[in-house]
Amino acid sequence: MPLPLRRRDNRDMARTPRPVPARVRILAAILAVACVGLAIVGSVTFLVQREQALAGINERLEAQVDSLQAVSADAAEGATQGAPAATEEKLDKDDFRSIDEYLRAVVARLVPARNEASLALVDGVPRWVPATLSGFDISKNQQLIDRVVEETADGGTKRGTAVTDQGSLRYIAIPVRMDGDPGQGLYVRAVNLGEELQPVTFAMTTYVIAAVAVLFAIGIVGWFVTGRLLSPIRHLRETADAISISDLSRRLEPHGNDDISDLSRTVNSMLDRLEDSVDGQRQLLDDVRHELKTPITIVRGHLELMNPQDAADVASARDIGIAELDRLTRLVEDIDLLATAEADSNTVAPVDLASLTARVGELVAVIPGHTWTIEAMADGETSGDQDRLLQAWLQLADNAAKYTPVGSPIEIGSARDLEGTRLWVRDHGQGIPPDERTRIFRRFDRAHVKRSVGGSGLGLAIVDAIAKGHGGHCTVTDTPGGGATFTIHLPPTEAELPVPVRAGDVVLQREAAG
Repeated sequence: MPLPLRRRDNRDMARTPRPVPARVRILAAILAVACVGLAIVGSVTFLVQREQALAGINERLEAQVDSLQAVSADAAEGATQGAPAATEEKLDKDDFRSIDEYLRAVVARLVPARNEASLALVDGVPRWVPATLSGFDISKNQQLIDRVVEETADGGTKRGTAVTDQGSLRYIAIPVRMDGDPGQGLYVRAVNLGEELQPVTFAMTTYVIAAVAVLFAIGIVGWFVTGRLLSPIRHLRETADAISISDLSRRLEPHGNDDISDLSRTVNSMLDRLEDSVDGQRQLLDDVRHELKTPITIVRGHLELMNPQDAADVASARDIGIAELDRLTRLVEDIDLLATAEADSNTVAPVDLASLTARVGELVAVIPGHTWTIEAMADGETSGDQDRLLQAWLQLADNAAKYTPVGSPIEIGSARDLEGTRLWVRDHGQGIPPDERTRIFRRFDRAHVKRSVGGSGLGLAIVDAIAKGHGGHCTVTDTPGGGATFTIHLPPTEAELPVPVRAGDVVLQREAAG
């Protein structure tokens, strides 16, 4: 059973589609939005122009209803052959002797325009068409004739659109009747919609061609622009593929000053932190390995040389082994403390400097061999983790007690000004040479290589980590008369920062002083 399942999983993995590149997705989205926008604009424009054209056609057709009553006297005289002399007044169909004569006059008078046609029917049979060359002929369009005859059977004027062999025709059919004439007259006026809407159609065709050209241009420009914008991401992928635990030196090359370029700088900063972290871990492992070799070698050597039959030798080897194990325990505890200090997990809260200084003075007073003095006590507050600051300050005091002669005085103090807060421990021992002042804050490094002094060599590294966790740093300077002064510098709080001076205030002060 496992074999078929494995084969099926392999087939599923083989069928997994390749991911669509972000460049293609972005460009497709841009083109889709542009296409929809152009389509909406084009459709609205086409519909508005088409409706305007149709409204104009309908107005022209509706005008035929009034035009049937607007045949001039000249047209009436020519149509009736011997009718009374014409006047300038308009005559109605009552001035004609028959529907046939009236429709002849109407067709002759109402000359169709371009793309228009007119036709007079008597009893459903085509009777008169315009003699002019303008317009087109619908007298043989039986499909249209049958339709208008059927629609006007009730005697009402009808309007409509008919799709015939001559194209799509918009028409109006006006029944004509005359007292004393039993014939059924019908005047038809039609407009070829295809020809009338041809300018609109041509404009839309031009618009479609221009829209396609615009989309093509957007596609070309968008392809290069998205490639340019996404190049940091592509470089990020290539750099990520090239980075390994053994080589963290690869970096991105930011180009430009946009958000994507800022991503490159952010990633480079992240890689710098990762490289520093990995280097720190490597250095820590190297230091721990170095520090563990000595007690392990000592314990192993005494155990190998121990005489199991000699009780005194066994007791001596046991005491040495326990002492070295205790040193290893302290080393592990200091490493854990250093890792906690570097984890930047401080609880920030207001810290009263006077109370903190007094508390440190109480705690260091029990350290034997030295005279402890609180030299200065700052007023006010600073921001930080009180327990961590107390721990770092006590570590400096313990370090001073270990490396200064017995009986020498040691002072502690605190100060606060616009530059921040300072917590110091001042001893009067041998001091620290300037070329060693940076090295002493590293793990397992000491200014004086003496194993007679206990400790893991991590004390000052812990102090430096706590200071950096509060946004500050730790320094060492010479004590007047000899010795070393260790100082924890903390940045000023927001309340301590100086208020910016406006140029207008300076001018006003100068005028007042003048």
